[in-house]
Amino acid sequence: MERKLAAILAADVVGYSALMERDEAGTYLRLIALRKELLEPKISDSRGRIFKLMGDGLLAEFGSVVDAVECAATIQDSLATRNAGVEDVERIELRIGLNLGEVIVDGEDRYGDGVNISARLQQLADPGGICVSGKVAREVDRAVAFDFESLGDQYVKNMSEPIPVYRLVRAGSSPRQRQPGSPALPNKPSIAVLPFVNMSGELEQEYFADGLVEELITSLSKISSLFVIARNSSFAYRGKAMDVRQIARELGVRYVLEGSVRRASNRLRITGQLIEGKQATHIWADKFEGVIDDIFDLQDRMTESIVGALEPTIRRVEIERARGKRPDSLDAYDLFLRALPHTYANTPTDIDQALQLLHEALRLDPNYACVHGYAAWGYEQRFLRGGFHPEDRAAALKHANIALSIGADDPQPLCMGAFVHATITHDYERAINALDRALTLNGNSALAYGLSAMVHMFHESYERSCDHAFKALRLSPFDPMNYHSYLALAWVCLFTERFEEAISYSTLGIQVNPGFSILHASLVASYANLDRVSEAQAAGKRLLEIAPGWTIGQFVRMDVVRPQLMEALAAALRKAGLPE
Repeated sequence: MERKLAAILAADVVGYSALMERDEAGTYLRLIALRKELLEPKISDSRGRIFKLMGDGLLAEFGSVVDAVECAATIQDSLATRNAGVEDVERIELRIGLNLGEVIVDGEDRYGDGVNISARLQQLADPGGICVSGKVAREVDRAVAFDFESLGDQYVKNMSEPIPVYRLVRAGSSPRQRQPGSPALPNKPSIAVLPFVNMSGELEQEYFADGLVEELITSLSKISSLFVIARNSSFAYRGKAMDVRQIARELGVRYVLEGSVRRASNRLRITGQLIEGKQATHIWADKFEGVIDDIFDLQDRMTESIVGALEPTIRRVEIERARGKRPDSLDAYDLFLRALPHTYANTPTDIDQALQLLHEALRLDPNYACVHGYAAWGYEQRFLRGGFHPEDRAAALKHANIALSIGADDPQPLCMGAFVHATITHDYERAINALDRALTLNGNSALAYGLSAMVHMFHESYERSCDHAFKALRLSPFDPMNYHSYLALAWVCLFTERFEEAISYSTLGIQVNPGFSILHASLVASYANLDRVSEAQAAGKRLLEIAPGWTIGQFVRMDVVRPQLMEALAAALRKAGLPE
């Protein structure tokens, strides 16, 4: 077995999967051009040789470690110049790792720890950055015009001992120089997704785990209410045995998500746990399993499930945190959080309390798009279920229009503004366009899918309504807003004369929100249409208990679907003897 000492350079494209998803052909052509026009010439000029290409990465060897370091710096500097003026969606950035060590020679290829450590160092580098081993830093000290900043001893995959790691520092490139001290917590939920541990010991599963984490970070980043740490920062903690409180403090986040991937036969099991960083308390944990036959489809489904579970979990914890704050320390965000449980309850009393809190939040921050969206919804509920007062209608539309205007790139205010316009102006096309935009911005938004299910039901797009309702329920099974999805399904079944199913969906919706009178009315109508009069009357009694003064006339006046459909509902309600 032939061995030799070599400096190994490992380079990899940042966010390659996301680039390919946006523009597969264009990304491929840009990568080929980068390789031919920059990487191959620079490596050759520095007396290096590429010995392996790996789709979005490469490995090269050098006989001189000084040549390798100077080549890496030249590549990154040239690439930064090349990227100047290039749109973010077309920009290709690299991470580079460098190691000096013995390698096994096998023809034109190279193997061994000398190669593996280079690949691990590359994963620790910032976009546009270079990480080197302690051997490299010591060997080139005073021989190159660069400084090296210690990242400490790092545990990396398949290495029993930690490796001293250094960041190559060019002018103005040191994150430590740019960000002295621990960053302050942002004024919204903040999360870091750490690299998932590969429990299988197989390299293929490590690629899957890294891809899963990248997809999770991308999906969570689309939730505008979250502050998500970028991959390069969270991956710097790969293999490091550190207290999660220290990681949270160093990254400036309130929550840390960690997990593991394990393979058993042809199945993969992924476990995840969400930890509150200040006290290191576990607030959510779950496991997800699937068959490995289509690993990329499995990765997509796992990502969807985890994101769907995380968003309402974080929201619930944030609400409890805001409730625990002193009244004199509340800001607009805290007031918004305190209002949310009242908006979810969606009863007249709760709506009044929610609007008080939302108005106080807008006093502190008049351009808070989400608050305008929920205020629009509060006034819409007050209008439709509180006497149809013109001032409530005007206030609902005012806040809805502001939400749609200043929240055009935020799924939450888009959803709320669109839904209010659908129920009050019946401009279903406009509402559907806004909801489609919300889903484009965040394809894992259970709120967007649930409200879209409602609007498509109003529009009589029943198949699309059911698809979106089931999608919302799958994304977030325990979301307090799920009663919208169940209501959409119940009404689709009522209007298509599937009354047994309508009973099931109405009942499930009532379990989520027992105080929502429309679901009780749906249950009454479902029983009545099956001539189960005694059960309809019992359901009608419960309706009047939770909504004293409720009448069929007020219900029909909501006018959210065609008059013929509303009249059919009214006829069924009359069978149960409800007041006109």
